[in-house]
Amino acid sequence: MAYDFDRIIDRSGSGDLKHEVLKRRFNRDDLLPLWVADLDFETPHFITDALKKRLEHSLFGYTVEPDDCWPSVIVWIKSHHDWDVTREWLSFIPGIVKGIGMACNVFLEKDEKVIIQPPVYHPFRLTPQGNGYEVVFNPLKENEDGSYSMDFEGLEKVYDPKCKILVLSNPHNPAGIMWDMETLRTLAHFCKEHGILVISDEIHCDLALWGKKHIPFATVSEEAAMNSITFGAPSKTFNIAGIVSSYSIIPNDDIRTKFYKWLSANEFDEPTLFSPIATIAAFRNGESWRKELLRYIEGNIQFVESYCQQKMPKIKPLRPEASFLVWLDCRGLGLNHDDLIDLFVNKAHLALNDGEMFGPGGQGFMRLNVGTPRAILTKALDQLCEAVK
Repeated sequence: MAYDFDRIIDRSGSGDLKHEVLKRRFNRDDLLPLWVADLDFETPHFITDALKKRLEHSLFGYTVEPDDCWPSVIVWIKSHHDWDVTREWLSFIPGIVKGIGMACNVFLEKDEKVIIQPPVYHPFRLTPQGNGYEVVFNPLKENEDGSYSMDFEGLEKVYDPKCKILVLSNPHNPAGIMWDMETLRTLAHFCKEHGILVISDEIHCDLALWGKKHIPFATVSEEAAMNSITFGAPSKTFNIAGIVSSYSIIPNDDIRTKFYKWLSANEFDEPTLFSPIATIAAFRNGESWRKELLRYIEGNIQFVESYCQQKMPKIKPLRPEASFLVWLDCRGLGLNHDDLIDLFVNKAHLALNDGEMFGPGGQGFMRLNVGTPRAILTKALDQLCEAVK
């Protein structure tokens, strides 16, 4: 391998969220943090080098997007996801969670509702609620093998005419599900028939594991393309979340005009200086790094599976099909929510995201970030094993 993912990076002094807010979030700061969904691997050199080169010109006034910004995004999406995206479909957005909030405010009246499919990334709930909109739960169905399926009968039951947006996690966070073509087509048809706009968060799309292929929601049918907004970014894959580099893709003229006109009026469609520089570097030079990253993450997932099976059989990891997040089923421990948190935080000295924050169906689970050097992951599992004993 050309890249050293075993190297441990000291993040102290960098202001990283993962470490700096432990005391505030967990009431102690002596924890090994495996919660925030960024990587503990150094941002690849080709991105850092591009940023350094721009820093050599020490004048940081108003700038325009480099000519290669959107062509680099278009080529990457075509080569990796076989999706022909045109330039006019694309716009910078200042973050995907922010984009969800913006879309809610542009497309919803105050008495209208947002559907989410828990257990799912908690800002899908918190962001609409924080903007004054009611959130409707359409929980996923847990299958016998621990995997999940969409509950379309349940979706029909929870729907009412005030439901106008559905936020889709594709691939799914926290369970790492790669939704199949039939599921996405069925969802697209339901939403089109019921007047529900789909917002598809596809930020983990370039982290498909085990040779699987991501299916962009908007590509599964004309109904999907004409009734959706897709959000993406290179940030998860290349560990540049601190450099906001998100974008939206909207094939439908009317939806696009309404949303992009609002973005433009508020100058939310203008990227910061370093965003396009990092994006171009990632998408033009990042493929070999991405492939090595995925192999390392797969090794970490297999390590967690083997460790739990041999030493902590009451904790069952669900193998993700995408991303570096592992959904741990801890229900076999027989602990209530408070005792499960106490086990991880106060006994194992670990900081993970607890399942309840992801909504109905998350009780008894913990989300583990395995995007970290193997030595750190080993230390974390050893601490948890001792606590479980």
